[in-house]
Amino acid sequence: MPPARALHVIFCWHMHQPDYRDADGVYVLPWTYLHACKDYSDMIAHYEENPLARGVFNCVPILIEQLEDYTAQFQSGQFRDPLLIALAMENLKALPNEQRHLLLEQCFRLDPEHMLNPFPDYRRLYDIYQLMLEDVKEMSDYLSVQYLADLLVWYHLAWTGETVRRGSPFLRSLFAKGHGFSQEDRRQLVHFLGELIGGLIPRYRALAETGRIEISTTPYYHPIGPLLLDFHAAREAVTDAQLPDCLAYPGGAERARWHIDQAQQSYLQRFGVPTQGIWPAEGGVSAAFVEMLGNAGVRWTASGEGVLTHSLLLSDDDSGPRGRAEYLYRPYQLPGKGPVLFFRDDALSDAIGFDYKTWSGHDAVTDFIHKLESIWRQTEHEANPVVSIILDGENAWEYYPYNGYYFLSELYKSLANHPHIQMCTFSDFINNHPDDVKAIPRLAAGSWVYGSFSTWIGDAAKNRAWDLLCTAKQDVDQHRGQFSGEQQARILEQLGRCEGSDWFWWFGDYNPSDSVRDFDHLYRLNLRKLYTLMQLPAPDTLNNPISHGGGAAEAGGSMRRSHTEGH
Repeated sequence: MPPARALHVIFCWHMHQPDYRDADGVYVLPWTYLHACKDYSDMIAHYEENPLARGVFNCVPILIEQLEDYTAQFQSGQFRDPLLIALAMENLKALPNEQRHLLLEQCFRLDPEHMLNPFPDYRRLYDIYQLMLEDVKEMSDYLSVQYLADLLVWYHLAWTGETVRRGSPFLRSLFAKGHGFSQEDRRQLVHFLGELIGGLIPRYRALAETGRIEISTTPYYHPIGPLLLDFHAAREAVTDAQLPDCLAYPGGAERARWHIDQAQQSYLQRFGVPTQGIWPAEGGVSAAFVEMLGNAGVRWTASGEGVLTHSLLLSDDDSGPRGRAEYLYRPYQLPGKGPVLFFRDDALSDAIGFDYKTWSGHDAVTDFIHKLESIWRQTEHEANPVVSIILDGENAWEYYPYNGYYFLSELYKSLANHPHIQMCTFSDFINNHPDDVKAIPRLAAGSWVYGSFSTWIGDAAKNRAWDLLCTAKQDVDQHRGQFSGEQQARILEQLGRCEGSDWFWWFGDYNPSDSVRDFDHLYRLNLRKLYTLMQLPAPDTLNNPISHGGGAAEAGGSMRRSHTEGH
C-alpha cells in the first residue's frame, strides 16, 4: 500500500542514437548495437529483477529502427557494419589493410578505466597498439591474424553489460580464456549478440504491457522542434544569440508535424497502443511546439528545470514561489490545456549522470535517497509532490564500475521499499492525481541544457550547419514536386535524418576532435545523399568540414551538465 503522503519519483531514461548509416545503408559508426549489448540490455534487466520498480523509457524511433535493422542483419548473416563484418569473417587474413587500420582505431574507443584496464589480456593488446602509434598504418601490417581476432572479441566483450555477463556462461568462458580466440569463438559470439539484440524490444514491450514501465517516444529523427518553428526561440533564453543567416527554417511547422506524426505511427506499429507521452528532443520546448504536441493528442511532455525557472520569471507577479521546493516538484499545464508538463530536477539527474560514477554504489544510493528524503520534508505543502529525474539511459554507465550494476540494483530496491517514496510513471501520476496539475501562464523556450538552445545554435559552426540545411530544404521545396510520390517520400525521409539534433550538438571547438570529425562527416554525407535523391549536384561547400573540435569534454562530450547547483 502506498504511503499516506508519498514523494512520487519518476525516472525517465532517454534511449537515443542518431542514424549512423551512410547513403548505402552501411553503418559508419557502431554505437547503436554496442550500446544495445551493454546499456539497453542492462537497463531493462534491472527492472526485470526489481518487480516493484517503476519508470519511463523514452525510445527514439530511429533507435528502434536501427535495432530492428541490426536484428535483420544477424538473422541473414549479411552485415553492413564493418565491426560485425570483421567479427563474423571466417578468415581474417582476407581483411584488407584499410579495414585493419580502421579496426585498430575503433577497438580502443571506450573508457579505459572501466572497460579496458580491468582485463589484463585486453590491456596487453592496447600496450602493443601504443608501441605502434608512431606509424600505425605501416606497423599494423605486421600484426598477426590472432591479434586481430583477440582484439575484435575483447572489444565486444568490453561492450557487454554486467547483467549480460552474469547471465551467460558462454561469455564467462570467453573472459576466462582471455586470448587465442578461435573462429568458432567468434562465430558463437556473433550468434549470442544477435540473440541479445533481437530480444531487446520484446523485453521492453513485455514490461510495458504489465504496467511496470512506460515507454514514450520523441519526434522521429530527434529534431529540435522549437527551432524548426522559429530560430528566434533561441533568444528567449539568450537574448543576444547569433542566429543563422537564413531568417527561418523553410516550412518548419510542416516538418515538425511530420516528425511527430512519424513517431506516433512508429510507436503504434511497434507497441500496439498509442503513445501517451513525448519527450521532445533535448527537452526542447516552446509554447508553440507544446501546442503542436497537444494538437497531436499527446498527454504529457517534459523539459529541464531551467526552462521552468525562466517560465516562472516571465510569469512572476511578485507573489510567486522563491524556493525550488515551492515550485519544482509539481506538474504544470498551459492555459487552454494541452499536455501536462513535467520538469527535470537537474541536480539529481546530473548527480547520476556525472557525480556518482566515482562513488561506491552503496554510498551513492545513500546520498541520493537522503536528498529525496530532504525534498519530501521540504514539500509538506504538497499533497502529492513529484520528482522527475531525466537523463540519458546509455552514456553514463561506461564511466561507472561494473556498468553501474551495484548502484542501480541497490537504488531500485531501496526506493521501491522506502516508506515515503513511491516510484511511478508520468502517465501513472496524471491518471492518479489529475487535480495536482498547476496552471502556468507562460512557457519560456529552452532545453534541458542550460535552459537554452545554445548547444545547438548560436555558435558559428552550428549556424553554418543550419544554413547548409536551410539551403537544402529550399532545394527540396523547389524540386521534389517533379518526382513520383514514392521518391518524394524518400526525399522527405532523408531530409528528416538531416534535421536531427545530434549534428548541431557536436559542432563546436569544445567537443573532442574525433567525435566532431565523425559527426561532421556523417552530416555532410547525409546532405549529399539528399541532393543525390533530388538528382542535383551537391554544393561544393559540403566538401569542407564544418567544425574540427579539439576539446576534452566530460563524458566524451556525449552528455552535458545542466549547470544547476545541487541540493
